[in-house]
Amino acid sequence: MSVSTFEATVEGGLIRLPANVRLPDKTRVYVVVPHADKLPTAFVASPRLAHPEQIPDFRKEVTE
Repeated sequence: MSVSTFEATVEGGLIRLPANVRLPDKTRVYVVVPHADKLPTAFVASPRLAHPEQIPDFRKEVTE
């Protein structure tokens, strides 16, 4: 496997290669982000009921 390295920028969530770089469609690429440890990480909290007294409203019924 041969490897080539290009410097690119991210614009609007898309990776923009320099204008003189042409890659065929379906080319497999790997993205390495320098200083990635400084990027903010996403946090997705588990859903919680704001009012625990509503628990009976969410009880499931199984019917056949």
